[in-house]
Amino acid sequence: MIVITGGTGQLGSQIVDRLLVRVSVDQVGVGVRDAARAGDLAARGVRVRRGDFTEPDSLADAFEGATQVLIVSTNQTGEAAVAQHVAAIDAARDSGAERILYTSHQGAAEDSLFAPMPDHAVTERYLSKTDTPSTALRNGFYASTLRHLLGRALETGELVAPADGPVSWTAHADLAEAAATILADEGRFDGPTPTPTLTAPDALDLADVAGILTELTGRTIRRVVADDDEWTAAMIGHGVPADRARMLLGMFRAARRREFATTGPELENLLQRRATPVRSILEGFTRTTT
Repeated sequence: MIVITGGTGQLGSQIVDRLLVRVSVDQVGVGVRDAARAGDLAARGVRVRRGDFTEPDSLADAFEGATQVLIVSTNQTGEAAVAQHVAAIDAARDSGAERILYTSHQGAAEDSLFAPMPDHAVTERYLSKTDTPSTALRNGFYASTLRHLLGRALETGELVAPADGPVSWTAHADLAEAAATILADEGRFDGPTPTPTLTAPDALDLADVAGILTELTGRTIRRVVADDDEWTAAMIGHGVPADRARMLLGMFRAARRREFATTGPELENLLQRRATPVRSILEGFTRTTT
């Protein structure tokens, strides 16, 4: 049985959908914090069990009988995130899983300027030291983040954000399909090292994004570089918690250092097609806001 954590989340739910076209439903299970939210999966025949990263006993039940466990990383940061990932890895190992996979990030590095990246790096290192075959999926930066970075650009004609750098924005749907392919092929990417970077083939900065939006809307969208401190203060003034605002600023600073600029062919090799281009994702954004 293949068990996926976070089976009702944005990435996990799509992985389950794509896995179900590759393996029989009786071979798929999910571990979720709230089983009531997974009623549709249960109705389709997926095994649903409660599995909370902060409650190891629940993880033992969620992972029972699993041959593979895919741990979808938490949205926490810092020590809490690492502790949850470690608990899930330990529970998967103790359940007798023959393979453990973890959704990491293309920018995973202990010296990263973006707070979640050191967490991924520490988790990868812990995973590599288990006795169980393991795979860290080095996912590209989620393209859905762009929606939040645009702010009111489509209304004002100005995309205002701190100085940034190129990012290989990658669609959730593509990453979900790649994960499902890897899960269905048990011999792929086994070993202590992460996968090659799973990203779209191009890296674009926000000036590039503004240019695409200009083409799509027929209205000039101008890229405006904001001062770091002024932008952070403005975010806090609009109700964003201070620690989150500072974390988001770290993302821009990391991008300036080209931490998310890596691209490669591996995602498209897995998909056997072109990855979803940023232009298509932005087209979706413009349709829902006009």
